[in-house]
Amino acid sequence: MKVALVTGASSGIGAAVAIAFADAGWSVMAAGRHEDRLEEVADVSELISTWTGELEESDDCDELVADTVDEFGGLDCLINAAGVLIRGDAEETSDDNWRDTLAINLDVPFFLSRAAMPHLKKAAGSIVNISSVWGLEAGDRAVAYCASKGGLILLTRAMALDHAKDGVRINAVCPGGVDTPMLVSEAQEQGENVEAFLEDVASESPNGRIATPEDIAGLVLFLASDAASHMTGTAIPIDGGLMA
Repeated sequence: MKVALVTGASSGIGAAVAIAFADAGWSVMAAGRHEDRLEEVADVSELISTWTGELEESDDCDELVADTVDEFGGLDCLINAAGVLIRGDAEETSDDNWRDTLAINLDVPFFLSRAAMPHLKKAAGSIVNISSVWGLEAGDRAVAYCASKGGLILLTRAMALDHAKDGVRINAVCPGGVDTPMLVSEAQEQGENVEAFLEDVASESPNGRIATPEDIAGLVLFLASDAASHMTGTAIPIDGGLMA
């Protein structure tokens, strides 16, 4: 049985990815900060185990990978889905907000990828990084987020080049607006009506709707599958045609 490690799995995209992989028969380590939410995800399938903790230090990332391998005997796919968005232009963004954003959105995927690589080489496995369309183009008042997600795309491509010879594939998924707690929090932080905010996001998409976490999870599962065996180094928008 194949094994997946999913970060940010307590809600949103990460939770949907963990459930989608379990539904497809994978054993899943669902990692996140919120134990109660992780347990709700694990209740969906007996194939999902949980790991609760912080991952901003490389030692924590090493521990998570080691715990996953110890529990399941190996690792076939790492999905870096944890992320944070703190709005602000260059003048508004504090040192702490800049560093926190880069740590969660870029440092952690690197630390986990580095720790996982020996195991992924053995399995001829893969990494899927959750970036953003704002990693491909700029977004308003999101300098730290854009920098981190753009960096994640180039990290994806650089690792893909380095490890293609090892049989390890690394790809990035770049969602547009997705109906997640992060997007709801963004609306609330800006003092906007949540329902109206989500409708505005949906209206910006050519297909007229906002993505669901399950939309994103389906693409991630495909990229981890044998059907995507010739795909590596890609950064795929999933945005309802927004970037067309």
